[in-house]
Amino acid sequence: MSDKRILDIIASPADLKLLSNEELSILAGEIRQEIVTTTSKTGGHVASSLGAVEIILALHSLLDCPKDKIVFDVGHQAYAHKLVTGRLKDFGTLRTYGGLSGFPKPSESPYDVHYSGHASDSLSVALGLAEARDLAGADQKVVALIGDAALSGGMAFEALNNIGQAQTPMVIILNDNEMSISHNVGALMKHLGYMRASSQYRQARDNVQEHLESSGPVGKAITNFGRSMKESMKQFVIPHSMIFEQLGIVCTAPIDGHNIAQLRETLQAVLNADGPVLMHVVTRKGQGYMPAVRNPEKFHGIAPYNIATGEVIKSGKPSAPKYTSVFGKALVAEAENNPDIVAITAAMKGGTGLDEFAEKFPERFVDTGICEEHAVGFAGGLAANGKKPVVALYSTFMQRAVDQMIINVALPKLDVVFAIDRAGIVGADGPTHHGVFDLVYARMVPNMRVLAPSNEAELVHALHTALAMGGPFAIRYPRGEGEGVVLPEAAEVLPEGKACVVREGEDVAILAFGRMVGQALAAADTLAEQGVSAHVVDMRWVKPLDVQAIQAAAETKLVVTVEEGVIAGGVGEGVLGEMARMGLHTPAMNLGIQDAFVTQGGVGQLLHEQGLDAEGIAASVQERYRAL
Repeated sequence: MSDKRILDIIASPADLKLLSNEELSILAGEIRQEIVTTTSKTGGHVASSLGAVEIILALHSLLDCPKDKIVFDVGHQAYAHKLVTGRLKDFGTLRTYGGLSGFPKPSESPYDVHYSGHASDSLSVALGLAEARDLAGADQKVVALIGDAALSGGMAFEALNNIGQAQTPMVIILNDNEMSISHNVGALMKHLGYMRASSQYRQARDNVQEHLESSGPVGKAITNFGRSMKESMKQFVIPHSMIFEQLGIVCTAPIDGHNIAQLRETLQAVLNADGPVLMHVVTRKGQGYMPAVRNPEKFHGIAPYNIATGEVIKSGKPSAPKYTSVFGKALVAEAENNPDIVAITAAMKGGTGLDEFAEKFPERFVDTGICEEHAVGFAGGLAANGKKPVVALYSTFMQRAVDQMIINVALPKLDVVFAIDRAGIVGADGPTHHGVFDLVYARMVPNMRVLAPSNEAELVHALHTALAMGGPFAIRYPRGEGEGVVLPEAAEVLPEGKACVVREGEDVAILAFGRMVGQALAAADTLAEQGVSAHVVDMRWVKPLDVQAIQAAAETKLVVTVEEGVIAGGVGEGVLGEMARMGLHTPAMNLGIQDAFVTQGGVGQLLHEQGLDAEGIAASVQERYRAL
């Protein structure tokens, strides 16, 4: 008997059309094994991808991709898609530098439709594709695969409204697994829960059937299929109270997302629709791998792990506490002394370190779901009525609420603290997740103060400072472990707009922000060996800048700014602006992220590529200094 897997002979999705439902089910198991084997070495978004395997196989077995389009929302669930679209041999390079992206990536494969990294955008993209198809008189099928958590995002609702009005033929697959990064919250999730559990479908059937039969070919197809189902929960009937039908979108009853035969039969019906159809599919995160089933939040995005136990593989060396953990504990300490503090996040309680806060102060913790704009506007309302909200979001997701930061918080000068986690290079998740724009969008806003702590102790002081000073305040800090410094017993208020000299020098001045302080100090050691004396300043404040520190730096022969963010519009350009305003003519250079998106890879590797590690900083400074 051959040990060759079905997966090994799948060169393209076309091969799936030759397989029976039973063979596709066997293939699903092989794909799950491949996902677990690979991600145990590379890390990755395991639970979501394991839960969506059958959906992806059903889609590719019926569609003609890449002519037909599958639009992934976020892309966490796309690993099976990669495996059946000719990328099996490279799958071991997943999320590594120069390897396969962890998300759909059009430059990687013609089967990937768009750069899918942020939630709730798939429906808009899919509608655009479908409208373009119709304008061209083409016949492509367009399918959007969106999770229940992403469906709660405002952009998804805006798209649903447009889809219902346009009546453009397309299929929306709602992958309902009751999870985002953290457990789903909100009224829509309760509505979906009702849909999953309700026994009223049989009662609604007669009322809906007449409506379906008179609504054209799709209605008749759905009705006929519904008649063939044995279980009422799997019948194609549509309660008129459902939000989707009221928006003008035909909606199926929930079906089993791990039943290949049922998925394919249902898809066959809805793909022939003459209008938009939402197909409600219930899946289980982590399906096929019990550690991920038991703890889907942990396996949402996980580092390399032991397959047998599901435990993350430790490096073996003593580790410093992570910035996220330090922030979470510091916020709990602040909240114990200030009953007005309210913590807010958007579907990432654990990811932002707020688990302990939520447990100790449940009445003062709010998870808005994947609704960053709402989270910030909501914080503005809380602050306007005397509370002190702290909004904890990843830098890349905070981008989505810049308008609310400006209008709902900064304009009225409200006491809202933005805890911007995952600032700078974040690693294997790549360009959609690097937090390289927050220095620009935070410092450009009037009334905003911005701190960039250089280590975990500075983070504790920064949070205390933000809460004490009041007004709009942003603190940005990186992902991962701190510098290993001793945490303070009591937090201090940092003097506003005052930097801290961490190394004296005469030849060049390096003004460093955030995590770059450590790299700048190491670069100064290298420069000293090369005969260049470097003055290093932990600038601390992104806004307001310390003009006295800038003046002192201008007394050297070269001023260098180092930031872990984009140079264009960044804080380095702010320093140059202050120098110009003060009439300082010392040569200067900005080091930061160049005008290009940063790929995925290890953080150290990517910092090196950008010239932002100690070696790169020293080399850039030396080259410019020698040219003076």
